[in-house]
Amino acid sequence: MTRRTEIYVFAGLIVVLIGAAYYFFSSRSDGNGLPGVLAADTKFQPLDVQEPALRMDLLEKIRKLEYSGSHRNIFVATPPAPPRPLVPAGPAAPVFIGPKPPPPPPPVQVPAEFFGYASQGSGGRKVAFFTSGDDVLIIGEGETFLSRFRLDHIGNESADVEEVSTGRHATVPLVQPPAPGANQ
Repeated sequence: MTRRTEIYVFAGLIVVLIGAAYYFFSSRSDGNGLPGVLAADTKFQPLDVQEPALRMDLLEKIRKLEYSGSHRNIFVATPPAPPRPLVPAGPAAPVFIGPKPPPPPPPVQVPAEFFGYASQGSGGRKVAFFTSGDDVLIIGEGETFLSRFRLDHIGNESADVEEVSTGRHATVPLVQPPAPGANQ
């Protein structure tokens, strides 16, 4: 900055400082010390209200009043259309926001039929008999068969099977073999 600019800036600061001092000391001469706040008026007298209770009868009369005019828009030259009858709407279907979730996976299909079981001694190991096409499979509890299923539990009416790759479970019902000599 040049010397002349410095002098102008210094003179401006002095003028601002003098103005602030004048404002501060002139507002204190009012006696309250806060600029712009007037002293309280000591001559205040409250209004003399004869009936201070709320008139509930007048409020109820206004509440029951209904507008019976033409309901016309004063800014439109054409007369209003007759009102449409209100049709009660049923419950609105909820609107789903966001991406749709994928459909659930299809149920596990075991390509074998459970046709019987056997146990070895009292409280011994149980084995189940399955047919897969022309093959007969003998599977113990906890063993894997058809390279992707594990037999979890053998019951009296069904066998519980788990798909090893996904961990999903399926129940295979016991199928009664056809009676000997029956038509196939």
